[in-house]
Amino acid sequence: MPAPSPVSRESFSDTSRFRRFNRMYTRYIGTLNEGFLDSEFSLAEGRILYELANRTQPAASEIADELGLDAGYLSRVLRKFEHRGLLSRRASQQDGRSATLKLTARGTAAFRKLNASSDEQAEKILAGLAPASRKELLRSMQSIESILTRPGERSRFVLRPHRIGDMGWVVYSEAFGYAAQYGWDGMFEALVAKIVGDFITQYDPNRERCWIAEIDGEHVGHIFLVKHPEEPRTAKLRLLFVEPSARGMGLGEALVTECLRFANTAGYRKVVLWTQSMLGAAHRIYERAGFRLVKEEPHHSFGHDLIGQEWELELK
Repeated sequence: MPAPSPVSRESFSDTSRFRRFNRMYTRYIGTLNEGFLDSEFSLAEGRILYELANRTQPAASEIADELGLDAGYLSRVLRKFEHRGLLSRRASQQDGRSATLKLTARGTAAFRKLNASSDEQAEKILAGLAPASRKELLRSMQSIESILTRPGERSRFVLRPHRIGDMGWVVYSEAFGYAAQYGWDGMFEALVAKIVGDFITQYDPNRERCWIAEIDGEHVGHIFLVKHPEEPRTAKLRLLFVEPSARGMGLGEALVTECLRFANTAGYRKVVLWTQSMLGAAHRIYERAGFRLVKEEPHHSFGHDLIGQEWELELK
């Protein structure tokens, strides 16, 4: 039997410090308690609940891959959620052998309560720190995350339904982004504000949706699907936007795909959109999704002479 490899005093000391930090942090944020944040859920259950709430009808395999969970353990947790009325399953339209998952109203309420408690805990911890200490802590956390992420690994985006507070960010990102890239004026910001205002005040959850894209909790994109005001079987795709930092990841295509998947489920027969001729990257996304250009017309808007385009897609 070969002799065991010698362990240097330095490496042993590093291991001890690493484990001591883990013990301190898990105790500090309360992960050792039976109910995470005094809730009815364990830490693992709370994390699974988060993924269910922040994804659009995912498959169990998608959650297992994201969290690195054993499929059998995840299946037991999902059955437990179903038994408690938190979760519903539906046969996948793409693969009849699998099912998509969706939180029920009760499950959504449970997530919101747990998420609010998590936000409250983080805010309480940060509020108790001096500004310099708070900045140093957040910088250190970012460093730890960066170091422990495998080289070359890109953060994955998630798509989630809109929540309170999202619409302000939508208006800001659209107005700032198009002003910076194309010089559009405040009239475009007013248009976006009207679109999102109408969406909130007239929202029909059975026929309309907004998806917010996030990477590591940061907003990086969005899209809307709304009812056509004059054609009951037609939907309008609106406000497709991806932050420059998140482009090249397939996020725009993922957002459009979610729109079309929902449009089919909601019973629409056609999806239309209005865009501008200079937005070539968006055009390529629409073309790959099956849209076709049906009309072009010059107009003066947002401080510029533009060529508006109407695109449409007949759903099968």
